[in-house]
Amino acid sequence: MDKTYNKKFCSREFEEGELVLKTIMPLLKENQSKWVPNYKDIHEVKKIFSGITLILTIMDGEDLSISINFNSVKKYYV
Repeated sequence: MDKTYNKKFCSREFEEGELVLKTIMPLLKENQSKWVPNYKDIHEVKKIFSGITLILTIMDGEDLSISINFNSVKKYYV
């Protein structure tokens, strides 16, 4: 069983300076349609705390006021 699980498991590790997409929380979506995008804006990882919590900056250089769990972001590939 472990062999099958580990085959599909993909660890998510972030480094400072990487670009990520932040999820839009379902309660904050204006339109509840299934065609509404799930991710919004490109952000840069500024600081990482214990590998789980991230502090993000907007591409303008402005910091976000709250820290974000790594489960609510996705790597952005160019």
